[in-house]
Amino acid sequence: MQNWFSKYILPLIAVGLLIFAVVFVSGQDRSTPPAEPAIPPPESPFEYTVAGAGLVEAETENISIGSPTPGVVTQVLVKVDQRVTTGDPLFKLDPRMLETELANRQATLAARQADLTRLENQPRPEELRMSAAQLAEAQHSVVAEQDLFRRAKELYEKKVETAENLVVRKQALLGAEAKLARAQADYDKMESGAWKFDLEIARAAVAQAEAQIKQTEIELDRLIVRALVDGRVLQVNVRPGEFVGAPPGQALVVLGSIDQLHVRVDIDENDIPRYQPGASGVAMVRGQSDREFPLTFVRVEPYVVPKKSLTGDNTERVDTRVLQVIYAIDTGGEPLYVGQQLDVYLKAGDMPMSTRVSGKHRG
Repeated sequence: MQNWFSKYILPLIAVGLLIFAVVFVSGQDRSTPPAEPAIPPPESPFEYTVAGAGLVEAETENISIGSPTPGVVTQVLVKVDQRVTTGDPLFKLDPRMLETELANRQATLAARQADLTRLENQPRPEELRMSAAQLAEAQHSVVAEQDLFRRAKELYEKKVETAENLVVRKQALLGAEAKLARAQADYDKMESGAWKFDLEIARAAVAQAEAQIKQTEIELDRLIVRALVDGRVLQVNVRPGEFVGAPPGQALVVLGSIDQLHVRVDIDENDIPRYQPGASGVAMVRGQSDREFPLTFVRVEPYVVPKKSLTGDNTERVDTRVLQVIYAIDTGGEPLYVGQQLDVYLKAGDMPMSTRVSGKHRG
């Protein structure tokens, strides 16, 4: 029995397993049909084209508003998507230190203006009358000393008065005359008013104080950060109570005029020879290749820069440089947003056979 099983049954089982393996492998070898892409890839409408990545931006470009001075934000006066006009305040910084400084400088100005007014109104009538009285007193004193000297001289000539007394009377007369000269000089000085150079110094001090007040007022006004263009608030990155510095590139508020959107197209440095300034083009929304937006040439920025906008393509180089071209986009009323990436195709002229690539557009 065992010999019969080994001779007939085991070979039949082996043949059956072999047939099963062949059938199973043949079924697994069937090729799977290619799946249709969920989103059809974009295609250029031009026979020859220059392709580039486009980034939607405001007509005025995206204006990053920072703070001109460090400080604590006390008020944020705008909201995202709010329209602003030139001069509208955006946010305010704490002004208390500068307000105190302004009050101090205003007091200094008041003191210097009072000093200038005092000089301009010299002499005071009371001081002038006092000086006139001192002058009259000196004049009377000279007259009295002249009379005493005359009497002493006559007595000396009659041998009644000594020479010593005559000298004393002479010196007294000279002293009285000197006092009269000083009183006259004081009166003339007071009557002529303030010295012109003192007035110039006082006026310069007033002008300096006024300039310091103007400087503080300007610094106070700078604490209110204002819009310098008409546009719309695209982004607000600051809140009341935050301390802000003044580093370059810190965008606290982003503004831009988006009534007419622009597209900044990066053209690879290898495609620059094929690009024709002013060429027509179309843009397509990523994920919706059936939506095409016509482009109108605005300008070429003639400075080739390192590429910053990455598309995610496996073959994309990050060490390349790009020429940036600005186009106005006609949205036809459909919503597009600043910062949105688009696929852009620009019409190009024919190229040499040796450099052509298959397909309608160059990758």
